[in-house]
Amino acid sequence: MEKRKYGNTDMQVSILGFGGAEIGGEDEGTVDRLLGSALDAGLNLIDTAECYGRSEELIGKTLAGRRDDYYLFTKCGHASGLDFADWDPVLLEKSIDRSLKRLNTGYVDVIHLHSCSEEILRRGEVIRVLEKAKEAGKTRYIGYSGDRNDALYAVQTGLFDSLETSLNIADQEMIDLTLDEAVSRGMGITAKRPIANAAWAFESFAETDYPYIYWKRLQELNYGFLDDVQHGVEVALRFTLSTPGVHTAIVGTRNPDRWVQNAALLEKGKLPSDLYQQIRSRWHETAGADWVGQT
Repeated sequence: MEKRKYGNTDMQVSILGFGGAEIGGEDEGTVDRLLGSALDAGLNLIDTAECYGRSEELIGKTLAGRRDDYYLFTKCGHASGLDFADWDPVLLEKSIDRSLKRLNTGYVDVIHLHSCSEEILRRGEVIRVLEKAKEAGKTRYIGYSGDRNDALYAVQTGLFDSLETSLNIADQEMIDLTLDEAVSRGMGITAKRPIANAAWAFESFAETDYPYIYWKRLQELNYGFLDDVQHGVEVALRFTLSTPGVHTAIVGTRNPDRWVQNAALLEKGKLPSDLYQQIRSRWHETAGADWVGQT
């Protein structure tokens, strides 16, 4: 699988990464098959978070013997069972230590602040916690995970090595808002939700369902290539990874065969420039002022 240098870091990351949000409620055997198949298919990046159920613990149990085979990203900021308020600096310190214990490792490659607001970022305390973790060898790099103007401020601080943010055919705000700034600062860029939850494949969603916003936007965008679900997945994934500056896209799945299938979709490489520009133009013609990045 193609690899790209992750910004100014020394990491060469696979263009697809494993998103650990969906495995938090799975059994150990299932996760072992999922992660094993991902690494065997050439993925070398696993992304998780403190609030993804048992995700960190299951990764730590099933991949204890393969730590040198992948880069490991996690996030902090939410209490998730610890007796502190979200974003309390003491919470962050304890959360990082808990993550390392769960992940069965002495360090992670990147710790991201998990959707931290600009207001909290401006205080500086949470950033300092990550800097101290880096100084202590608990993480090699530090990053910000989030969207909208919060992400823009995080990028503009110049203090982060990595940006993890939403980008797909139904969520393109970051291309106009944060991308150029992040690229100019040499940040590694990870795209979240790169296929928009394949929302077009469903007849409807309840308004409270997370994919509903993407589904509703896609009704208005009316991309012709979505008429065929599988072709739509291919175009959507290639669109995200064709965006200049994006290094990797994290995908979650419960299907061990998905990685080989996704790798095959990407064999054609980047989208033709005319199709890429058609998707961008359609977005600019259709997107409302409230079509912001989905955190």
